[in-house]
Amino acid sequence: MKASRLWLVTAALGSFVVAALHLVIIFVGAAGYRFFDAPDLAVLAERGSFLPAIVTAGLVLVFTACGFYALSGAGLLRPLPLLRPSLTLIAAVYTVRGLVLIPELLGLLPAHLLSPRSTVFSAVALIIGGAHFAGLFTLVRQGSSHESRAA
Repeated sequence: MKASRLWLVTAALGSFVVAALHLVIIFVGAAGYRFFDAPDLAVLAERGSFLPAIVTAGLVLVFTACGFYALSGAGLLRPLPLLRPSLTLIAAVYTVRGLVLIPELLGLLPAHLLSPRSTVFSAVALIIGGAHFAGLFTLVRQGSSHESRAA
């Protein structure tokens, strides 16, 4: 398996796991939102609002699309539109979210924003973003015909 394919399949799996986790949160309800540091959505869920489920379902769709784009970049799906820019944007968003890990580890964030879970979420985002960038970088270096047809 080419390095780019391995990195992008890893990134896709990460996105699909994050999507599945968000799907589970919808069914768990308020306790799930609270556990995953979304207390405002937890309060709305407790009041019977559909907004938390709608917002979270939107995130499920976004993370699933990220997974499909990574699989497309890996050559396991047909080339999706705007593949290279989309993979770059996906990698950047995950990485920027993950870079919150630095101030978390250095203790630069207010105590009320810090939790061990938040640190884990940041690390996971950084790993998934890094896998996207590594896959994209090796894909471009290898000059994949699959990727160049889709870009």
